[in-house]
Amino acid sequence: MKTRAVRLYGKKDLRLEEFELPAINENEILAKVVCDSICMSSYKAASQGSDHKRVPDDCATNPPIIGHEFAGELVDVGAKWQGKFKVGDKFSIQPAINFPGSPVGVLGAPGYSYSYIGGDATYVIIPNEVMEADCLLPFHGEGFYPASLSEPLSCVIGAIHANYHTNPGSYIHKMEIVDGGKMALLAGVGPMGLAAINYVLHREDRKPSLLVVTDIDQTRLDRAAGLYTVEFAASRGIDLQYINTSKFANAIESLKAISGGEGYNDIFVFAPVAPVIEQADALLAFDGCLNFFAGPSDPNFKAPLNFYNVHYAYTHVVGTSGGNTDDMKEALQLMSAGLDPAGLVTHIGGINAVIETTLHLPEIPGGKKLIYNHIEMPLTPIAEFAQKGLTNPVYARLAEICDNHKGLWSTEAEAYLLENADKL
Repeated sequence: MKTRAVRLYGKKDLRLEEFELPAINENEILAKVVCDSICMSSYKAASQGSDHKRVPDDCATNPPIIGHEFAGELVDVGAKWQGKFKVGDKFSIQPAINFPGSPVGVLGAPGYSYSYIGGDATYVIIPNEVMEADCLLPFHGEGFYPASLSEPLSCVIGAIHANYHTNPGSYIHKMEIVDGGKMALLAGVGPMGLAAINYVLHREDRKPSLLVVTDIDQTRLDRAAGLYTVEFAASRGIDLQYINTSKFANAIESLKAISGGEGYNDIFVFAPVAPVIEQADALLAFDGCLNFFAGPSDPNFKAPLNFYNVHYAYTHVVGTSGGNTDDMKEALQLMSAGLDPAGLVTHIGGINAVIETTLHLPEIPGGKKLIYNHIEMPLTPIAEFAQKGLTNPVYARLAEICDNHKGLWSTEAEAYLLENADKL
């Protein structure tokens, strides 16, 4: 079977190509990829080429397919896996398979390391190690894009599970955020911050009493507040406050006052900016946990830390990169039960838009860029559908559907696009 895929040949060398996939072996699965959400990690891989820890050294002659936040349906199942999977099953994949047999060892991952599997392709071959690692995950909800976004949601789920606190007199830590505690998301209205807000507001087992979300961009804060309202948070027993820190003469003093002067038990930093990390450090309560979520591109990135507080106030720092398979299963379960990640998505495009979008991702404003691999469509902000609809009825109808969903993408919009993409 032929596939069209975006492959990485070196630093900033991405190519959209059509080529023949080999016949699957008895321990492999052939799959159709419907959509992929472009991640900043793909930008980093494309920028670094073979210098990236997950990209093979020989990518110039053995290029991997990029994209790792994808979903689709199974087309052909090898004999070994027919007892567990069947043709037509919808799926997502946990890319961090941690399998020694991958092309670059345990760090190998679909979307970085493999010649025949990645999110930015029409068809892929899922290798045996993905199933062996229990990383081919079924999705039972509506549509496909929620399953595609289960990977980024799993990253924030993993981060929240990774926070910890201490037991006085014991060396056994209490994992997780403080139930009923005070929590802050700094620089928290980007795509991953929005995912964190959505998750915190919908959790059943544990939640903070106070959730403060900061940024310096009022437009982004207003959008977040419209998606995840303080009224809904209150109905969940959470005091949610969106704060523009640029309006404070002394942001640390003002944010600490919001906490009642005690500081925050759990703080998550969503931007690799040294002053934001310093701010987080200064806002930690006794035994507070700072989770540095934002992965910097600079391997020498540093920020000051108050070690007096580390010693006497028991403050501590964790860092998480991605979620594990259990986190992704939790994300898929939440989405199957109705949690909608559409608030993360601001742009829609076809496979022809992947290269420019990936290489220029930091320069493109908004949230997640969602790619549908079997269509041709320029990367288009949802907010511009109505304008494009003046000359194209498909965009006009997409604008209507999105307006009916509070300006957001939806499974209804997805289904309409897939049925009418040939008219774009």
